[in-house]
Amino acid sequence: MALFFLRISGVAEKMAVMWHTVLFFILLSSRSVLGQVSYSITEEMPKGSVIGNIAQDLGLDVKRLNSGKARIHTVDSTEYIALNKERGMLLIKEKIDRETLCATKTPCALHIQMILENPMELYTITIEITDTNDNAPLFQTEEIRIEISEAAVPGARFMLERAMDADVGTNGLQSYSLKPTDHFVLELETHGDGGKNVEMVLQKPLDREKQERLTLLLTAMDGGEPVLSGTVQIHVTVLDVNDNAPVFTQKVYKASIIENSPKGTKLTTVSASDADEGTNGQVTYYISNTDKSVKDVFNLNEDDGEITLKGHIDYETKSNYQLDIQARDQGGLSDSCKIIVDVLDINDNKPTLSILSMASSITENSLTGNIVAMINVNDPDSEANGKVQCEISDNIPFTITSPSNTVFALRTDQELDREREAEYNITVTCSDEGVPSLSSSTSLRLQISDVNDNAPVFERKNYEAYVVENNTPGLSIFTVKASDADSNQNARVSYILEESTVNGVPVSSYVSVSSDSGVINAVRSFDYEQLKNFHFRVRAQDGGSPPLSSNVTVKITIQDQNDNAPQVLYPVQTGGSVVAEIVPRSADVGYLVTKVVAVDVDSGQNAWLSYKLQKATDRALFEVGAQNGEIRTVRQVTDKDPVKQKLTVVVEDNGQPSRSAVVNINVAVADTFPEVLSEFTDFTHAKQYNDDLTFYLVLALAAVSFLFITTVVVIISVKIYRWRQSRVFHHSNLPVIPYYPPGYADTGVTGTLPHMYNYDACMTTDSRKSGCKYSTLGAQNVLVMDPRFTETMQRAMKGNNILDAADSPELVRACL
Repeated sequence: MALFFLRISGVAEKMAVMWHTVLFFILLSSRSVLGQVSYSITEEMPKGSVIGNIAQDLGLDVKRLNSGKARIHTVDSTEYIALNKERGMLLIKEKIDRETLCATKTPCALHIQMILENPMELYTITIEITDTNDNAPLFQTEEIRIEISEAAVPGARFMLERAMDADVGTNGLQSYSLKPTDHFVLELETHGDGGKNVEMVLQKPLDREKQERLTLLLTAMDGGEPVLSGTVQIHVTVLDVNDNAPVFTQKVYKASIIENSPKGTKLTTVSASDADEGTNGQVTYYISNTDKSVKDVFNLNEDDGEITLKGHIDYETKSNYQLDIQARDQGGLSDSCKIIVDVLDINDNKPTLSILSMASSITENSLTGNIVAMINVNDPDSEANGKVQCEISDNIPFTITSPSNTVFALRTDQELDREREAEYNITVTCSDEGVPSLSSSTSLRLQISDVNDNAPVFERKNYEAYVVENNTPGLSIFTVKASDADSNQNARVSYILEESTVNGVPVSSYVSVSSDSGVINAVRSFDYEQLKNFHFRVRAQDGGSPPLSSNVTVKITIQDQNDNAPQVLYPVQTGGSVVAEIVPRSADVGYLVTKVVAVDVDSGQNAWLSYKLQKATDRALFEVGAQNGEIRTVRQVTDKDPVKQKLTVVVEDNGQPSRSAVVNINVAVADTFPEVLSEFTDFTHAKQYNDDLTFYLVLALAAVSFLFITTVVVIISVKIYRWRQSRVFHHSNLPVIPYYPPGYADTGVTGTLPHMYNYDACMTTDSRKSGCKYSTLGAQNVLVMDPRFTETMQRAMKGNNILDAADSPELVRACL
């Protein structure tokens, strides 16, 4: 806080400014400036007259007056002073009459404040109004009538009416003159308040017989330039023989009265005695003050001299009174005294609060100590009754300080948070120190402006959504939601899909996010068999400057549909040759004929497979395991059973609706290979085998010769097959079908083929001891069937169809 005390006196006519005293005090304070400057002007200056250059006197730039919205504040309802912000000048707005403004009070001054904003500054300006001689002395009556006894001796005093002059100082009443001066002279008695009592002193005895009436002219003059005067005629009537004047018991009486006392309250009693007898000794009391305000307030009993309260008395209006009392007898002789009445103050005025400046809003990141309001507090009472302290509501981040006796500043005391409190209704209560204390209060409403200090917050730490495969592109999958504690633009949340990849493909090719609503839409149709789930991140960003954001992880899980039919891996269905399973006629009940191996690339119950025998040449001979696909004999094979058996097996999944696959299986019930060939000639298109039995025998001999070579070829083919199987896994030329095991268990390795099966071919001379074995490997193996390998095996069979019948079943089973 910087305080400037500057007094400047100026003469309005010459428009000159003189600097008398400059005193600087600098005190440290937070973001506020207080200054004081004083000017002196004469009354009755015309409108528009320049008082002084306030900008220059306070050391301010004129631009600061405009940017700070400088304005003049005064407690008085009449605005006498105006501010020219362009020139930085104080001007006369209304003509000032010192007598109207201050009456007899000296010095007479206007106290105004100049207020600036951004930052708030307060300057106190005192303008002293000096008097001009614009009022002549004036007597309240047109004439004065006095009755004087002829017995009055020289030196007798007769109090005259005082003239009143509204001006003060040298321009006020200075002297009196009396004409003629044959019998009387004037004497002036100066009071402590500066007033003068006028007494006419008898200088030469009166003789009623010579002159019964005298007419005198009393002139009152002031000390102005030019001198102004006022006159009144004195008519003196000479009475006969009253030679004793009343005498007061004391010349000065003192009394005190509490303000706001009721009418009729007694102040004091004056007393005067007259040595004369009869009517000449009867004393009457009068209030000789010519000031009407005194006569309206006090009442004097003419008979007994008791003074009582007649009107309302207010300490704040006038703190003391002086009454001039005259005691007069019936002969016209009189004496005078004065009564000094002191008005005692009581605490009868509440502090009055007026807002000098008030900020309607403040940002929540404002620094501690910022001024948000300035309040002027005035209590016209005196001493402790006029001392005021202000306080504000509890539990709010503000404090109130007093940079001056009458001005209080409301400041921020703590950090503000709009999200915690967006508006404050601050009650300022100001109380004086009187007993009992009086107080006044006012309410200030302050809005807290938002800044972008809160990032959006998602409702969950992470999200998980489910979508069924084969969905329609554009399908709304899920909605993410984030909220921002800020307001307006700072709370407007936009959703952004963060860049990432899924299997090497940008995530934006899978999903999109609506920037306004946070709705996540599918960009493509998903395939469970290719993609089970994927993750991506969504960022929520507000509209502040700079923007704040947060992100969340979203997991999309693809749910399976029954969109894939079962695929039969074994037996392989070929169109150019017949592959048959051989069942010896000596087979027992439960003989394993073959096993249908199928997979379903779906998952869950959509991949649960069941096997059902749809058609059979003899349903009573074979059955198929509903869950493992094993085809076994139901009864003992007999010689009556035909060699050629054809089975149709339906493989069906458990989806809704279910899908299925059909496999045809040829079964040969025979003990010898020629018997098998004779029954299956229709399917193999092998008419060439029936032309000549001798040809077959020769061919069989050739086959025996080349048995070793054939065996080597088979072994090499198996090796090549296994090598190609490992290669196919890495290339897309061959069908690779992944298989995911069903959820149910079979302790006997039953059910849908849960693992990859490897079939080993065992060929011996005893066909009853030959067979196909299978074993299970890891659950994640992939069973690959190469059709070209199957065709090679079939051609090998055709090339060696003349083998011995005892060896044929083993060879066929090896080929299978």
